[in-house]
Amino acid sequence: MNDRSLHILAFGAHPDDVEIGMGGTIAKYARKGYKIGICDLTLAELSSNGTVERRQQEAKEAADILGVTERINLRLPDRGLLKNEAFINKIVSVIREYRPSLVFAPYWVDRHPDHGNCAALVEEAVFSAAIRRYEDERGLPAHRVKSLYFYMINGFQQPSFLVDISDVIELKLASLRAYKSQFEKTADSVDTPLTNGYIETVESRERLFGKEAGVSFAEGFISKKPILISDDLLGEMK
Repeated sequence: MNDRSLHILAFGAHPDDVEIGMGGTIAKYARKGYKIGICDLTLAELSSNGTVERRQQEAKEAADILGVTERINLRLPDRGLLKNEAFINKIVSVIREYRPSLVFAPYWVDRHPDHGNCAALVEEAVFSAAIRRYEDERGLPAHRVKSLYFYMINGFQQPSFLVDISDVIELKLASLRAYKSQFEKTADSVDTPLTNGYIETVESRERLFGKEAGVSFAEGFISKKPILISDDLLGEMK
């Protein structure tokens, strides 16, 4: 890996998306020494609560809690994440600069259109980033990501696989609580789904996923391709 390379690069439409979907997985692998980046596509400038400046401070605090190496923001328009070549090109540049092994994006079915649109943009960019003759805006060399996986934000889907986050659930919850402007109800805040027990809902989902796997807490992910485990299946049972 070069100095800028990351093992994992997770994309979200807004600051807090990645933490909701896979904050535990990030904390788990950051503890193991892996280099992990988060790329937010927008500044969430249309959020009902908080300001852009405050959201950026909260995003930095959350990233520090999880042990994130790099946090990037592409400043694309909130509620304007339409599939177009200019946006795809910017994401390709990020992938080629940081050359991750694994890329994560939101699951494409979600009540918030920006989350599904983010998934579509990232999927296109992962494909284009590997094409040698595709020119991104910075002229960077092609990079082929090993795998693209999808995390859940608002939904509860049947996962392709689970990651045990029992040892880091408190770090995940702490990273969400860093977004006080989004999840804390105050006299000045607008009532939204996020201010009505949202963190508790996320915690309950991860507890349910954990129960399915026989652990305390787990995060679920979707894969569009089959997952190869070990060549020695019996070795997995020792």
